[in-house]
Amino acid sequence: MNANTTTLLVIGGGPGGYVAAIRAGQLGIPTTLIESSSLGGTCLNVGCIPSKALIHAADEYEKTTRYEDGSALGIAVQNSSIDLAQTTRWKDGIVARMTGGVAGLLKKSGVTVIQGHANIIDGKTVEVVREGEAPQRIGCQQLLIATGSYATELPFMPFGGKVISATEALSPSSVPKRLVVVGAGYIGLELGIAYRKLGAHVSVVEAQDNVLPAYDTDLTKAVANSLRGLDVELHLGCSVLGMNDGGDAVRVRGASGDEFELPAEQVLVAVGRRPRTAGFGLEALMIDMAGQFIKVDDQCRTSMRGVWAIGDVTGEPMLAHRAMAQGEMVAEIIAGKKRHFMPAAIPAVCFTDPELVVVGMTPQEAKQAGMDCIDALFPFSANGRSLTLESKDGFVRVVARRDNHLIVGWQAVGKSVSELSAAFSQSLEMGATLEDIGGTIHAHPTLGEAIQEAALRALGHALHI
Repeated sequence: MNANTTTLLVIGGGPGGYVAAIRAGQLGIPTTLIESSSLGGTCLNVGCIPSKALIHAADEYEKTTRYEDGSALGIAVQNSSIDLAQTTRWKDGIVARMTGGVAGLLKKSGVTVIQGHANIIDGKTVEVVREGEAPQRIGCQQLLIATGSYATELPFMPFGGKVISATEALSPSSVPKRLVVVGAGYIGLELGIAYRKLGAHVSVVEAQDNVLPAYDTDLTKAVANSLRGLDVELHLGCSVLGMNDGGDAVRVRGASGDEFELPAEQVLVAVGRRPRTAGFGLEALMIDMAGQFIKVDDQCRTSMRGVWAIGDVTGEPMLAHRAMAQGEMVAEIIAGKKRHFMPAAIPAVCFTDPELVVVGMTPQEAKQAGMDCIDALFPFSANGRSLTLESKDGFVRVVARRDNHLIVGWQAVGKSVSELSAAFSQSLEMGATLEDIGGTIHAHPTLGEAIQEAALRALGHALHI
């Protein structure tokens, strides 16, 4: 059995794991990263990046179909079509460029990357298994678990055949005539909208009474209206019972207890994700757990000295940028720096149509926390840049303390508002007040002007409404 040693051993090459490894390498820490599949994890390979590529392609194609009857812009298109095979090749090219970039960065930082399946022997030893080769044992001083998460499977509707997860949905060979989406969270709606724009008839089944049930209904109202405008069938307050006997429809129980069937050529199950805590010997460590997640402190330390965990495996929010921030922090702590994971806020973005952003507290959350806050919104219908983008729906909303005007939250819904998330997060991290934002010159014409106007409106003197 081959053996070697390293200072830091990272299990998992997703956003959290590879960022931790790169930063550790930059800091001169001997680092080894083990990845059983492709570098970049779910995010780069079958999640964030390919889904946004598919969403963009669907958006562009849907524009051409709308322009077949002419448009206010004077654009007319005849006989629009899409070559899904080429779309997939384009999407895969982006993924390959991103994962190749990660490999290059790891190499540049001096990180040793091992392709294989990791199995934890103890807190200082990991065995790597590769097909056709003898197992390799690696000793380490510090062990970082960054194994991510996987799509939740319904026990009565397992993945396979017509029932697919987001992974399969991101590489379609054809567009199904009828797609049933189980779950109206961000994954289900992002892909459901994309498939509808590609030409599928889409039905969405959600157990809660609203789409995007984890979000403020003031924000999700615009998304629900868009879904109806796209002729997406919404079955809210309903539960899925499984496939019918013929396997060509999904059985659904309605809010009133009635049962009906939704014809389906494919069924996308998007009911959440589960942490990947099994299959690599985690039980050998006997570390403390927080339910299904690994329990960590504000430095991402587990209950065992020298063992760390980051990303989805440590709990909500399961977001790539959270994992990245945690990974960078762990590397710096191991290098002797003083760090704690205490972000003022972690932005959450839904790439639906329209997009939705939440950073910090909503008005309801502030009230529940016992805070006396004011809030104000500025509609995009009064924003010039938004109108030039053929978008007048949505708004930017700010939440701030009444006594000192400290901003505690931002929300936005509208076209391309995901790009405002950095400004929102930065204002909270820097402890900005309404006066700070209101007094900052924002470029014209941009969507960002709505940020300034929302702050001014909270102060009682918005200029353009």
